[in-house]
Amino acid sequence: MSMKERILVTGGTGYIGSHTVVELQNAGYDVVIVDNLSNSNASVVDQIEKVTGIRPAFEKLDCLDYAGMDAMFAKYAGIKAVIHFAASKAVGESVQKPLLYYRNNLVSLINLLELMPKHGVQGIVFSSSCTVYGQPDELPVTEAAPIKKAESPYGNTKQINEEIIRDTVTSGSPIQAILLRYFNPIGAHPTALIGELPNGVPQNLIPYLTQTAIGIREKLSVFGDDYNTPDGSCIRDYINVVDLAKAHVVAIRRILEKKQAEQVEVFNIGTGRGLSVLELIHLFEESTGVKFNYQIVGRRAGDIEQVWANPERANKVLGWKAETSIEDTLRSAWKWQLKLREDGIQ
Repeated sequence: MSMKERILVTGGTGYIGSHTVVELQNAGYDVVIVDNLSNSNASVVDQIEKVTGIRPAFEKLDCLDYAGMDAMFAKYAGIKAVIHFAASKAVGESVQKPLLYYRNNLVSLINLLELMPKHGVQGIVFSSSCTVYGQPDELPVTEAAPIKKAESPYGNTKQINEEIIRDTVTSGSPIQAILLRYFNPIGAHPTALIGELPNGVPQNLIPYLTQTAIGIREKLSVFGDDYNTPDGSCIRDYINVVDLAKAHVVAIRRILEKKQAEQVEVFNIGTGRGLSVLELIHLFEESTGVKFNYQIVGRRAGDIEQVWANPERANKVLGWKAETSIEDTLRSAWKWQLKLREDGIQ
């Protein structure tokens, strides 16, 4: 048996990061997590171990700490590739605190790209977003769609980070990169041992919805019902978080097996199905049997009217496909919320 290939996951105790660590371990990789715990909890490492039976290495460390990251790469020699999730990610907060977002999200990537060649790390999978497309001219949106001016500093950091990776590779850096542009990740691991646990008031629809359904929040606000969509509410492509995590495993394998056609590749990670906010609410009620209060309020600044993926390139080239039904995904989110209550967390 050959040595397990070692992968670094930054932001690995976060929502998408923790699910990805589980899938990497299930696929036989040795995982090192780096996280500063700014929006997550160290207990997630225990939960990952409960799911997989393997404890990932964990370093409480900020990616902005160049010397600390340098020492970490030396300590865990032989890291083959990095999955970079670590970033500040609240759109509204980024408008209020742009410099925090630019520093956290740009410098953390710059540090990684400087340290990777020094420590013989060959590849990076970057956590990007469909926000780079803005309101697309054509739907569903393909990877060839033009990048629109960002609506927020958060969205802008995703665009700039993609450019930083491209420019670094173009300069001759021996780095392979895959940029995954996620649509809207939702749901939780079927074991309900890990899931989305936002600090404070949730910024995302599903945790707010499940917190409302369980009685933590009084009601869910639906921002606008006067958009140019069939029911007037915004349309998004909701991707199951475990399916999304598996896309990272496939991307890592592609890098390590040197299957890439280009040094930088881009893939949309979505289902190819657009669902409106109101449709999602009704699907949640139908698939869980739980009713809850929601109200229509005015539009929210910066919201895109409708966006969903054309995932054909990921399906064909990457060999990845979204598999979990929306009903199962919503049931997993509800099961996770019930488990949090059972454990006295919220």
